[in-house]
Amino acid sequence: MNAERLAANELDRVALITGASSGFGLLSALKLAGQGFVVIATMRDLNSRGELQRQAEEAGVLQRLHFVTLDVTSETSIAAAVQKVSGSFGRIDLLVNNAGLAVGGFVEEVPMERWRMQLETNFFGLVTVTRAVLPLMRKQGSGMIINVGSISGLAGFPGYAPYAASKFAVEGFSESLRHEMLPFGIKVVLIEPGSFRTPIWGKGIADMAQQPDSPYTAKLAAVLRYSQSAAETAPDPQQVADLIGRISRMKAPRLRYPIGRGTRLLILGKTLLPWKWLERIIARVLG
Repeated sequence: MNAERLAANELDRVALITGASSGFGLLSALKLAGQGFVVIATMRDLNSRGELQRQAEEAGVLQRLHFVTLDVTSETSIAAAVQKVSGSFGRIDLLVNNAGLAVGGFVEEVPMERWRMQLETNFFGLVTVTRAVLPLMRKQGSGMIINVGSISGLAGFPGYAPYAASKFAVEGFSESLRHEMLPFGIKVVLIEPGSFRTPIWGKGIADMAQQPDSPYTAKLAAVLRYSQSAAETAPDPQQVADLIGRISRMKAPRLRYPIGRGTRLLILGKTLLPWKWLERIIARVLG
């Protein structure tokens, strides 16, 4: 972050994005940079920045991106990154909590260390980054926090209990945080994507936990078939990045923004249908 670039951008809004090396994070970084934000694209390993750097250069927005190391599972890394941004720019106007992973498997067979890894990344990491940014936003008297949740934070599915648990936690956290931050002019927003073509699902499917001679073999195979089919036909994740871009411009965004094929129908079904009916529908869909 050199002085000449800082001077040129000192009046621009600053966005910090976690997990910006791929998926929603990468596309959101490009979108926000194109809208005039100074984008702090953070990732655990800066060696992973190649694809974002290449696409930013092609889009003509590379000069608006700054790459910073941030591991959401390390309080030291988070504090160092936020301090670096604060020292260079003096403000953070938008935080996009995007970093995450998906742990799959049936509850009985997922080792506890993978449960803890899931929550450390998707929930505790999100909370720690948010807490690090809040003092700066409060001092500014403004700011926006966009938490990338999931439709799995509203409806749990077999085979993805760890992921659903982490995203349900993000839902409750975001509701409470929104109440707490309203008096300080800080907006809190939840995006709830369904299935999109991002690397998270490929990794989650590949790492599904299963024990030898598992009693869940047939059920897990059905979940895998459905997950692979959904991943192959999933819509373009650019839709989520475009939504983040639109929300960043809103003066009074609402709390929740479900997005993706079937998300609104699932929310409506869970709200209106008896639970046993919903169980039968999900069982039928999974075969």
